[in-house]
Amino acid sequence: MTVRIRHITIDCANCYNLSRFWSAVTGYRENPDDPNLPEHTEAALEAPDGSAGMLFVQVPEGKAGKNRVHLDLQPTDAGRDAEVQRILGLGATLVADFRKDDGTGWVTLADPEGNEFCVERSAAERAAS
Repeated sequence: MTVRIRHITIDCANCYNLSRFWSAVTGYRENPDDPNLPEHTEAALEAPDGSAGMLFVQVPEGKAGKNRVHLDLQPTDAGRDAEVQRILGLGATLVADFRKDDGTGWVTLADPEGNEFCVERSAAERAAS
């Protein structure tokens, strides 16, 4: 027996705003038949390829401490450094920079509610090294 991951669920203070940020980062979209609205307490995003979506659930408590689970993002149509700059422009903040002089490494960012995630090198960058 096996299972399929349906959603990656993120607890948050404002599910609508956070879903908009992550939609801009990932290209995931809301279901047009069930749109996310500012007054909702849950907001869902669907992956274009039908893989696991993202679900944002509004909770009363704030984030406390480091994430126990986080996302590692790999750019598909840009390099790591360009992707980091794009995501920072969308409202992320820099947590830590683990890039090395030889071009390897990653960058840890946080979304607008402080949830950490990493941006790694693209497949093309990995193949070139």
